[in-house]
Amino acid sequence: KGGNMKQSIFTILSNTALTDSVYKMVLSGDTSHITNCGQFVNIQLDGMFLRRPISVCDWDETTLVILYKVVGKGTDALTQIPLDADLDLLAGLGNGYDTSVSGDRPVLIGGGVGIPPLYRLCKQLVEEGKAPEVILGFNTADERFLYEEFMALRARTSGSIHVSTVDGSMGTKGFVTDVLKDLD
Repeated sequence: KGGNMKQSIFTILSNTALTDSVYKMVLSGDTSHITNCGQFVNIQLDGMFLRRPISVCDWDETTLVILYKVVGKGTDALTQIPLDADLDLLAGLGNGYDTSVSGDRPVLIGGGVGIPPLYRLCKQLVEEGKAPEVILGFNTADERFLYEEFMALRARTSGSIHVSTVDGSMGTKGFVTDVLKDLD
């Protein structure tokens, strides 16, 4: 399903902080080479040798949504790029997920920046009539993101959304694996 990479120019429509360190960037451009949930893009940044790989959170025909966590110079540079600026992306990287083998009640598990690609996967599974169980893990409730979006998807299915936080400030205290042990 993957392997159809294309270098394209995307324009930044928005770039907003969701938490102290996680940002949501919405880009406009040719998304035709993003063909499956779970794929990623590589972003070229001025003055940096290596591109930054970022998973695709969601997309439509002309818009791409990525979420990224500021962990170094590259991701910090992303926070400083002005709106309407152009970014050079390699799009359509990776194979993504094969939902045909998921069964009717798949379990989606992600923590931190592993969560964004699960959003489109969950959305697709719901559209296929499946009822995913979703387990989201965060260090603290203050670091939570995409929870409301997953809850909106849950309203369309009989699946559930579970949260774990390391400090116990929301949901189950511990890790996503602690929640997994208690699922049927």
